[in-house]
Amino acid sequence: MGLGDRLRNERVGDVNDPGGTGVSLAASSVAVSTYRQHIHRRLIDEVGPALGDPRASEPSLRRLVTATLDRVLADERLPLSETEHKALREAVHNDVFGFGPLDPLLADDTVTEVMCNGPDAVWVERAGRLERTETSFVDDGHLHRVIDKMVGAVGRRIDEMTPVCDARLASGARVHAVLAPVAVGGPFLTIRKFGRYQLTARDLVASASLDERAARFLACVVEGRRNIVVAGGAGSGKTTLLNVLSSFIPAGERIITVEDAKELQLRQEHVLSLESRPANVEGRGAVTIRDLVRNSLRMRPDRIVVGEVRSGEALDMLQAMNTGHSGSLTTVHANSPRDTLARIETLVLMSGYDLPLRAIRQQVASSLDLVVYLARQPDGSRRVTHITEVQGMEGDVVVTADLFAAGMGGGPIAPTGIRPRFEGDLAAIGVDLPADLFVDSAGR
Repeated sequence: MGLGDRLRNERVGDVNDPGGTGVSLAASSVAVSTYRQHIHRRLIDEVGPALGDPRASEPSLRRLVTATLDRVLADERLPLSETEHKALREAVHNDVFGFGPLDPLLADDTVTEVMCNGPDAVWVERAGRLERTETSFVDDGHLHRVIDKMVGAVGRRIDEMTPVCDARLASGARVHAVLAPVAVGGPFLTIRKFGRYQLTARDLVASASLDERAARFLACVVEGRRNIVVAGGAGSGKTTLLNVLSSFIPAGERIITVEDAKELQLRQEHVLSLESRPANVEGRGAVTIRDLVRNSLRMRPDRIVVGEVRSGEALDMLQAMNTGHSGSLTTVHANSPRDTLARIETLVLMSGYDLPLRAIRQQVASSLDLVVYLARQPDGSRRVTHITEVQGMEGDVVVTADLFAAGMGGGPIAPTGIRPRFEGDLAAIGVDLPADLFVDSAGR
């Protein structure tokens, strides 16, 4: 007896379905979900080994799955309409060949982040706000298979021995997954999406994320090969802004990008992208961000762009900036422009070298030119709130000055009236800063 027959028998005598036809049950989303779970399990039981065979081609797998699915549906005799049969068939195909119930969310341009807090709790972020969806997985194993498919596509692995993994999708979306025993109640999956349309400085100005004069200033300083750190909290838009700043790099320069999982989308022709690699099953073969930063120095770069410094690679990045690779860019997590410098000091100490604090600060002061700080606003929007110049050392203190800053209460960013000390250096290489960029609200 198929599932459809069993459900019909269970429904006999129901006040909503006195004939026991199962029609009212089939019409409910709960019933369709039950069918999907049952069919999905049967399909995996019958064709699961073939899906994991690396020698099988996708066309042959699709033919096998289609034939098996037709047979299973006929055997189960489900009381579904033609439309419901089509929806069920599509859902099962997504489970097998796509990312299952996540496919509609990944295709939705209004969704910026997808968060799976286990198989039955899928949340999304829209317009900076979190909302729970009705999307669910069949069980933990179903979510685990989706995670395996995501990380396996870029040569990564995740299992009980390596329960945490970073990866990326073909669309450029960033993937972070955590399995048991680390994830209590998991598996957990977080996907940070990036828009299909790459944002430009004009887009940031139009959305009030950046002031027009600040955007012109940043274009000048990138062209003028100033070293810039983009800082902010998690989800503040650091990678998006780094992409925008990278677009200002002249087309003729050789650019090396270094990332944990490739996210940057540089449009220049001469770009080489490096991506870190975790250790293998034996604990060998890891290639860290620090290894890649060091290696990039041997690749004749004009610019080095590091997606994020979060450990000892901060020292190598500072040395690169200070030894002929000016115009480099990176990001760091921090709570303010001043905190950015303290954060970099801490990361340098993680390099393993016993360096005096004053020596580290001198390295920071001589290497960095600007800190561009972003903050996430209460309404969910992201905004550049400070563009701060690193001016040098006075005693044991790194001196900074805000060139642009947001007004009190989170107002729009505007010039402070202070002109950068490196203005003469830019003029010497033919990059002039228009005087109107720095006129403050008082007209000074």
